Amino acid sequence: MEGPSEVNTGLETSQERPQRKFFGLSQNVFVFGFVSMLTDFSSEVTVKTLPLFLANALGVQPAIIGFIEGFSETTATILKWVFGWLSDRLKKRKWLAFTGYAISNITKPFLYFVNSWPWAAFLRFADRTGKGVRSSPKGALLADSSEKKKMGRSFGYGNSMDTLGSVFGMLAAAGMIAAGGSAMAMTLTRSMYQRLIILVSVPALLTLPLIAFFIRENAPRASNHRTLNLSLRGFDTRFKLFLGIMVIFTLGNSSDAFLMLKAQRAGLDLVQIFLMLAMWKAVTSALSIPAGILSDRIDRGRVIRLGWLVYALVYLGFGFATQGWQVWILYALYGVFYAMTDAVGPALVADMVPESEKRGTAYGIYNAAIGVSALPASLIAGILWQFINPSAPFLFGSVLAFVAMIALTVLINSGKKTERAI
Repeated sequence: MEGPSEVNTGLETSQERPQRKFFGLSQNVFVFGFVSMLTDFSSEVTVKTLPLFLANALGVQPAIIGFIEGFSETTATILKWVFGWLSDRLKKRKWLAFTGYAISNITKPFLYFVNSWPWAAFLRFADRTGKGVRSSPKGALLADSSEKKKMGRSFGYGNSMDTLGSVFGMLAAAGMIAAGGSAMAMTLTRSMYQRLIILVSVPALLTLPLIAFFIRENAPRASNHRTLNLSLRGFDTRFKLFLGIMVIFTLGNSSDAFLMLKAQRAGLDLVQIFLMLAMWKAVTSALSIPAGILSDRIDRGRVIRLGWLVYALVYLGFGFATQGWQVWILYALYGVFYAMTDAVGPALVADMVPESEKRGTAYGIYNAAIGVSALPASLIAGILWQFINPSAPFLFGSVLAFVAMIALTVLINSGKKTERAI
């Protein structure tokens, strides 16, 4: 590892001075790993457990929870698209990412005062707004700061650090609940949730000086504004088809809130749920870098397809799971799915869109393809859970995952045939 970098004021660009390397990763990639870790330490404890709080403390119905989750994610989708394009247009990525993190991490402490589902929906909306502002500029910045042959490794490292923060957060939450004498609590009360908000608020705010002083701008110097728009015009056909396949998969990938509700129905108490979530994220963190490196060496599409196969089998298992031990095993396998797809997908986008000046827009459209399906996916899951049975959302998701896996296989094979013909 090389020595520490000089403090960056944000005025210079990486083209003026090369970035230092840390363990073979650029300074931007390395520092953003810690930003992601601190943010997820906070987010996984608060926002991800918000559905339990709504269901347990406020008695909110699953269909409304699905609406809140889906509406928030859909909002983030639109913003990811717009701000990805804007980062290309302005040739600025760092401060858009900073603004997004600021919106999420400054508003998060206000979850302490939630006493109704509309108030919770507003704050969930604010958090996803921040996510929408930062995601595409950050993704493009990381891609532009990475060597092509190490793209999977770079995104794998980021995903690993992100989920490592989740592990720490869940373990801290489990310890707080156990220390409070509520080790066998079956519901998340308002006072418990408020204590968790206090626990995680400070780490989230520490991300802002890290971005401001240690992340360097790395946007392209020049671009043709006539090619920059909010449409798919100018992008490769295979990229467009890949986006369509992502929509198919995501329609069956409803909010993880339903997985947590399933765990409660299987008899797990709060401490067990937090420990199980920590285990899930630990599996993802441990496997993300190996999965990213694997995708650098073999076809990334193959890694994603294997991840979707795991997802389909896991969701099929959730559909029939009735015992706590079954849920534990399925959550561990769910971590394998995340490791094989969360980092590899963005790396594949960088491969399909090699033009740096279009990457912000590409990541915006990619995130949109995923997020635009979030509202119908979560609404469908909530309706299936409430009006058919709690197994229905998982069986539906499993079927769509199989369909998406087959479609991606056809796309990849057709691409290989085209390359051989050329």
